[in-house]
Amino acid sequence: MYVHVPFCATRCGYCDFNTYTAGELGTSASPQSWLTAVRGELAIAACELAMLPTTTPQVATVFVGGGTPSLLGGGGLSAVLDAVRAEFTLAPDVEVTTESNPESTSQDFFARIRDAGFTRVSLGMQSAAAHVLRVLDRTHTPGRAVAAAREARAAGFEHVNLDLIYGTPGERTADLDASLDAVLAAGVDHVSAYSLIVEDGTALARRVRRGELPEPDDDVLAARYERIDARLRAAGFGWYEVSNWATDDSAVCRHNLGYWDGGDWLGVGPGAHSHIGGVRWWNVKHPARYADRVRAGGLPVGGWEALGDDERYMERVMLALRLRTGLPLADLASNATSAVDRIVADGRAVRAGADRLVLTDRGRLLADGVVRELLT
Repeated sequence: MYVHVPFCATRCGYCDFNTYTAGELGTSASPQSWLTAVRGELAIAACELAMLPTTTPQVATVFVGGGTPSLLGGGGLSAVLDAVRAEFTLAPDVEVTTESNPESTSQDFFARIRDAGFTRVSLGMQSAAAHVLRVLDRTHTPGRAVAAAREARAAGFEHVNLDLIYGTPGERTADLDASLDAVLAAGVDHVSAYSLIVEDGTALARRVRRGELPEPDDDVLAARYERIDARLRAAGFGWYEVSNWATDDSAVCRHNLGYWDGGDWLGVGPGAHSHIGGVRWWNVKHPARYADRVRAGGLPVGGWEALGDDERYMERVMLALRLRTGLPLADLASNATSAVDRIVADGRAVRAGADRLVLTDRGRLLADGVVRELLT
């Protein structure tokens, strides 16, 4: 289950997620009206799923994302998890994650959500360099993310993730090294690292278009990725998805693995996406419209699609290939044989155990191109 919290204190210049500041929402929506609507959607969804011909399974993972879930505070996030428990049965070993921005957390915050049943925290660090954070419009100080990670560990969280963004205009190799030093000093067991993408419609895209900032350079991004991978490997982390590293199998994010493995999930909240039984649907985006739909007694669906064989095949290849476990060769269409031979021959992938296609280190840098070749 994914629960979307659409609130942010400020808007980061690179972000194109479905988020809103208090000034943008005015009086049309609030955390209180959002939580009321989430409770309503959970109740309606539970009834709808109970009518499916198969038995509704236990919820294996819950991920509260955003936006900035930590703006709800420890009490607010506890209420969210209580609302989920009121309508759904959680598995005994359920993984419960919340995203958090370092500046809206504290020792008390982590203690409260740990007591409430959260098992994992993901913190948005992005960089340890102040000038890089300014370009990204991040408001926390460079050392706050590491301090928050330590506070989470002190509160009893075994599983803590730090997010990095690399390739920001103005970022130097020394800045990346400082960020990696900070990550490794924080004592976390999971790291996510994403190359900066200039998304249309964002403040960052407007600055690039005006010539104030350069576009991220592909060669620089590749060098940054290799540097991150080498440092993390040397520190005992292993990659299990192209952009994710963990200290061992217990530290991987089971929720995200569910997406990459093509599992079923229920998305709750404004703009959240769901996927069950080959049908995908998404909620209306604006929190006020979302709440209105729920108050009217129905699911707040904005649109849906039934995935055909072609779509399922494309997503299976695209997602499975990004994983360390790779793509079963048996899942590939017969006309992909020559592409597989070519990709293996030039060192972008290997046949692992003769039955799986796994990206090499070089192949991870070229993963999107490998996928396109396999699907052509």
